[in-house]
Amino acid sequence: MRLREWRGRIVRRAGAIASLPSDSPDERLRKSTLVLTSILITVFSCIWVGTYAALGLWLAALVPLGYQVASLVGLAFLARTKRYSVYRASQIGLMLLLPFLLQWSLGGFVESGSVAIWAFFAPLAALVFYGPREAIPWFGAFLALVVFSAAIDGVLPEPSQDIPSWVVVAFFALNIFGPSITTFALLEHFVRSRDRAHRLLAAEQERSETLLLSIFPRAIAERLKVSRAVIAERSEEVSVLFADLIGFTPISERLPAEEVVVLLDEIFSGFDELVARHGLEKIKTIGDGYLAAAGIPMPRADHAEAAARLALAMRQALAELRGVSGLSLRIGIDSGPVVAGVIGRTKFGYDIWGDTVNTASRMESHAAPGTIQVTERTYRRLEGLFVLERRTGVAVKGKGEMTTYVLLAERPQPSVPELLPR
Repeated sequence: MRLREWRGRIVRRAGAIASLPSDSPDERLRKSTLVLTSILITVFSCIWVGTYAALGLWLAALVPLGYQVASLVGLAFLARTKRYSVYRASQIGLMLLLPFLLQWSLGGFVESGSVAIWAFFAPLAALVFYGPREAIPWFGAFLALVVFSAAIDGVLPEPSQDIPSWVVVAFFALNIFGPSITTFALLEHFVRSRDRAHRLLAAEQERSETLLLSIFPRAIAERLKVSRAVIAERSEEVSVLFADLIGFTPISERLPAEEVVVLLDEIFSGFDELVARHGLEKIKTIGDGYLAAAGIPMPRADHAEAAARLALAMRQALAELRGVSGLSLRIGIDSGPVVAGVIGRTKFGYDIWGDTVNTASRMESHAAPGTIQVTERTYRRLEGLFVLERRTGVAVKGKGEMTTYVLLAERPQPSVPELLPR
């Protein structure tokens, strides 16, 4: 088994001892790190227990042995009860007190090889597993014990057995090596796990961002992320496009429901691509109807031209769709002022309102199948650039008789040589 797999298995098992199904990723990380810290210190304690026992320093050997027993009992208690707060307090307390007790039993800083340095794990652990504010008392307690140890260092009794100088030097080295490697290993685990959690969070945020942008224009999405205030704007120059699939209802009645959704998705996904290509904003779909607008949320002077080009492209795309017969597109366009905004608190959406929207809907509903009907004010913005056919006396519900225009095609633009003077 590779080292990484072996380490990963240990981390997962350590996390399983303390974790609850309701824990957040951050909570699981903190719990597994504390369990691993306790296990590592327990393993290192074997060196002290064996060495002091071999030298006949039984009182000193009992201190790390007591930590090992207390740590194992704590792990069993945690695995059984999942009472992490009790385990956390007991472990940090043991980390703080027992190194000083061991140092005092050996006669002071020099004789013990400054074993009290292991107690610095306590404020570090409090910082990681409690938080900055809660760690301050633990750090204060560590400093107080250091000062107290220095004050009594000269009056501590000598150990009953002489400790060879090479053992003292060796323990100085171990007391530097042990905390260093333990701290590095745990911080490396903590940082690696935190970075992995951040990458997952970033990926989740990217998915959320993509979803948000699929619902709202980018400018509106950015405002929603920083404020819950009502978003409503009036735009004076907007072209609104309504499109409706003619013949879709009979098709939907004879096809299975899943095939109906697949067909509609294929058609509307194609329309979405065209909307993006021509720089318009999709507003929503209503059944087999499609609503888009040009000039919002970002103004553009050629909004009517963009809507006209989109309408022609949508009609052409539907005509070229393979495997579909009996479908045609009816489109209506009007240009003028609209109010745009976000409404609702749940399942909210970006929408537009106003007479321009209503009139564009009327243009669509009064158009002949397969045609694109525009109002006179849209015509004035397209005149000279597109081929349009005039219709007079068109009775429009709620509007009376209107003069409308059928958009046929875009006029070919003269080439550069034709524009040069002869």
